[in-house]
Amino acid sequence: MAGVSEEVKEFMKSDTVKDFTKDIEQYHLGPLWEAIPEIMNHTPKPQAQAYLWSDELIKKKMGEAAQIFTPDRGGERRAIYFQNPGLTYRQPWGWASTTQTIYVAVQMLLPGEKAPSHRHSQSALRFISEGQGAYTIVQGERIFMEEGDFLITPKGLWHGHEHVGDEPMLWTDALDIPTLYGIGGTFFDPYEGGLQEPNIPDNFTEKRYRGGMVRPVGDDKYTVAPLANYKWDRTVEGIKGLMSFDPDPHHGFAVEYINPSTGKAANPTLGTRMQHLPAGMHTKALRHTHSTVYQVHRGEGYTVINGTRFDWKKGDYFVVPNWAWYEHYASKDSYLFSVNDIPIMDRFELEIEQAYESNNGHQEVTGEFKAAFR
Repeated sequence: MAGVSEEVKEFMKSDTVKDFTKDIEQYHLGPLWEAIPEIMNHTPKPQAQAYLWSDELIKKKMGEAAQIFTPDRGGERRAIYFQNPGLTYRQPWGWASTTQTIYVAVQMLLPGEKAPSHRHSQSALRFISEGQGAYTIVQGERIFMEEGDFLITPKGLWHGHEHVGDEPMLWTDALDIPTLYGIGGTFFDPYEGGLQEPNIPDNFTEKRYRGGMVRPVGDDKYTVAPLANYKWDRTVEGIKGLMSFDPDPHHGFAVEYINPSTGKAANPTLGTRMQHLPAGMHTKALRHTHSTVYQVHRGEGYTVINGTRFDWKKGDYFVVPNWAWYEHYASKDSYLFSVNDIPIMDRFELEIEQAYESNNGHQEVTGEFKAAFR
């Protein structure tokens, strides 16, 4: 209780206060005088923790899951989500939470498998980690997926998957599940016919946006992103264009996936970025109100989060909680895909960013994270 006199502190510990607090609890009433230090912090104190899941662990457990679960036996999706160790099922926003606002999982689809269509009030996105030959069908449009592609599934749209190729596919799923679960806004409907049949040409939106940011006339009226698939080669071209200039000191060469109709984030509640860190680049530390989940698409290096070093390589996932100092170092040319909750913070006008000013912008490393199965 900062700023409170010792006399007041002693009084708050007295039997008189304790007895009264216990008395009102039986009527489902609560004492604000005890709650204020916990719920109204001077600066953000996230319950989510910095953490890293190794590619070895993910591949091992997804392989085991493939022997047990199929889309038609044991659930609609073969997906394993990243449960943040600081967020438990007993806490608000704790269920299926990678951060306090973001759910991230890895999904696997094997050749010949189908994942039935459904729709829900959560907005979803996918980043293809490995493989090709599968498609997602969104509102009647079959969208074929390849490694490095970024796809969105806006809320309320029917969507399912089928694998017509010959090698396993893995991708990242990210949704705003903790946010909608916490505010009680969840709706879910299964599609009666199983997997929806196509009713418009394959890769329809991708073909309409072949000109890049040359927007088709009439698309200014879309409220959801009219482009369903952001292809990897186009993303790389965008990053290469930035490399003619100096890199951002905190992010390297980074681009954001946006809605071409509005210029805002491609997903209305989750921000997404791809950043390139050339070998030897060491970004300067900063912290901000939003949280971020990273997937290492290519490369190798480490990230220092609040003084702890997290070594990463291709296929690893790691979390930077909100208001945590962090900086990246790439020992090899690296590409990091990331999901953040900036759109949520912006809606509440809470987004704040601070640069680390000591030691030329770099933290002192005081510990090292040991990942499971590394």
